[in-house]
Amino acid sequence: MAGHSKWATTKHKKAANDAKRSKEWAKAIKNIEVAARMGGGDPAGNPTLDDMIKKAKKASVPNDNIERARKRGAGEEEGGSDWETIMYEGYGPSGVAILVECLTDNRNRAATEVRTAMTRNNGNLGESGSVAYMFNRVGYVLVKKGDLTEDDVLMAVLEAGAEEVNDLGEHFEVICEPTDTATVRDALEAADIEVEEWDQDFRADVNVPLELEDAQKVTKLIDALEDADDVQNVYTNLDISDEVAEALAEA
Repeated sequence: MAGHSKWATTKHKKAANDAKRSKEWAKAIKNIEVAARMGGGDPAGNPTLDDMIKKAKKASVPNDNIERARKRGAGEEEGGSDWETIMYEGYGPSGVAILVECLTDNRNRAATEVRTAMTRNNGNLGESGSVAYMFNRVGYVLVKKGDLTEDDVLMAVLEAGAEEVNDLGEHFEVICEPTDTATVRDALEAADIEVEEWDQDFRADVNVPLELEDAQKVTKLIDALEDADDVQNVYTNLDISDEVAEALAEA
């Protein structure tokens, strides 16, 4: 779990520094459309939509784009797509297990994109269920450490459903049930602790530790998958040290 968290932190740094921001915006807009379609266009009565709008604002998505996505999803404006979630499973270099979450309006296009990225980067697609059994879905909330102690964070989230607090160096990560993610985030904010990121994640029971060269091969595959328009998230059981994570972030 810790290794995957380091990779998540590395990804977060990369996203802030390169062209991945536009992909983050597209992902956020899709999520708003889906949430509005599933639960209605009023954020006050649709907690999932409210959460997706907050995430989009945190990612600096312009308000006009957010509002148009909300209206498309709610049917108040033309042009919404019929998005569906599809999970693909497989293995990357060094036997790293990979789950690929797509949100697409075209199953064939999504499958082709994922298969192409896998094939070109030494990965192999597997059958449904081939790696999913290795992963558990969790919620996580990331806060900057600053002057905070682990006890400060624990006290804030103890009653909100938090299961553990991990020290990631510059950040504390709170782990909880996926359904408790928003509650944990709100509890932290109520305690005047600034939340940097929150989401749901798949975490593996057993991780594969890699040195830099092999980690670079796996991250090249992850980047290729994440560049595909239909791919929303990529989850792995990659485990890397702080030194390898830093080297990847600088690459």
